[in-house]
Amino acid sequence: MTEILCKRRTLLAGAAAGLTATLLDTRFAFAAGPAAGRDVFVLLSLRGGFDGLSAIVPAADPDYYALRPTIGVPQGQLLAGDGFFGLHPALAPLLPYWQAGTFAAVHAAGQPAPNRSHFAAMEELERAAPGTSIRTGWLDRVLGGFGSPAGFGGVSVGSARPARVLAGGAPHLGLSSVDGFKLDGDLDGRPLAATMAKLYQGAPDALATNTGQMLGALGTAKQLRAAGYAPAASYPATDLGNALKDVARLVKADVGLRTATLDCGDWDMHEDLGAAVSGKRFYDHLNALATALAAFAADLGPDGMRKVTLVTISEFGRRVAQNGSGGLDHGYGNAMLLLGGNVKGGRVYGQWPGLAASRLVDGDLAVTTDYRAVIAEVLRTRCGLTDTSAVFPGVTGSALGLVAA
Repeated sequence: MTEILCKRRTLLAGAAAGLTATLLDTRFAFAAGPAAGRDVFVLLSLRGGFDGLSAIVPAADPDYYALRPTIGVPQGQLLAGDGFFGLHPALAPLLPYWQAGTFAAVHAAGQPAPNRSHFAAMEELERAAPGTSIRTGWLDRVLGGFGSPAGFGGVSVGSARPARVLAGGAPHLGLSSVDGFKLDGDLDGRPLAATMAKLYQGAPDALATNTGQMLGALGTAKQLRAAGYAPAASYPATDLGNALKDVARLVKADVGLRTATLDCGDWDMHEDLGAAVSGKRFYDHLNALATALAAFAADLGPDGMRKVTLVTISEFGRRVAQNGSGGLDHGYGNAMLLLGGNVKGGRVYGQWPGLAASRLVDGDLAVTTDYRAVIAEVLRTRCGLTDTSAVFPGVTGSALGLVAA
């Protein structure tokens, strides 16, 4: 199955079976080579409403266990306790990175206003400009701030249709896999890509530049396929594991990657969330996430990790109190996870609002840190985007000191 090159204008429709090329903005040439001294920003969306209160447990808050009598994570099972917070035992694969100071969390983070609709909350999360008429995705605006790198500058991995966070004018690629990114029918005896290159020689810039970008990306992918990839770690055979492996491959290949976005869904656990033991729903899903992230970090190694900062987001958290089905309904405040060689890890950041009834927002954990401020701090401090005002209007980066300058 051919991948999708995503942008505004459909180009060369029908030139090859299964190919849709919609590359944006003819002004930009194919980008190659890394941005020296700048991290690759990796966005991992935990779709469905991640339960940050189970992942990063406020064990010293007396209301936590009162409100979660059967699904609260016992203190004796928590990892890396700091006297107040502890990690869910399913995060054990990431414990070495917590202890090494490259894995951290921000608690009580989220959107400016509560929104318990999956669709509406995710749309606002990815637009990230409430109260404005802006309709582009914020990661598209990040790429614009980087000068709109074409080719593999911005990629959505693991889905044939990139997320709304990339909607807008900057060139990006949507691919389900690196090895699957090719023209259908482009074989040694039937060189469709070479034929297209000749066909568009001398064409107007509006066509020739876009075609050159597309063919350049296809040529890079062909070289990557020919070289093969032997990861330095064993990834789980999951969609997330495969997507992270491709991101690591692109980072190590120095193809000019600036941003990558990928998804890990199925966090909408209204019932049977389960105790913090293997075989239970939340434990197994969180452990699969941690295992994939640990493989990603091990594959990159210390040198590769120093080039990457990964941040998780989710449309909302879960209710503080468990429901009658042993699960959790849609909530508000949440935990964000950060992984990277320049993360000042081994701790939980943010202002804790408390879980007493008077401190909740309609029964939910309050938000004391805007998720956009967290991302803005990473973009400014690690990724070379000194002015984030166009990305997140009206928001300044946090002063939490999450990452090293």
